[in-house]
Amino acid sequence: MDKYKIVIEELLKFRNERDWEQFHDSKNLALAISIEAAELNELFLWKKDSESENINIEKIKEELADILSYSFLLAEKHNLNVFDIVLDKIKLNAEKYPVEKAKGTAKKYNEL
Repeated sequence: MDKYKIVIEELLKFRNERDWEQFHDSKNLALAISIEAAELNELFLWKKDSESENINIEKIKEELADILSYSFLLAEKHNLNVFDIVLDKIKLNAEKYPVEKAKGTAKKYNEL
């Protein structure tokens, strides 16, 4: 069994053992992702650029795990494979940001 399926099964098992599925509608999962992303951002708040690379990696892992867990649950709820949707988005972005125009710049696609 691949690791992705194992992670999904473990998330669902954890959730179901606690009867939390009732709280995991799409809106609440999306809100949870946003809140956990804010908690990740908080680790970097008021840090200088040079300090931002020295954040406690364990705290980064915890917040990323929360973000990914809720993201996986939302994807699973809508029968989406996260790897497929990420690969699709990379293809879309490759069209928006062709290497010859986007290389070395942080400009948005409509500014290139």
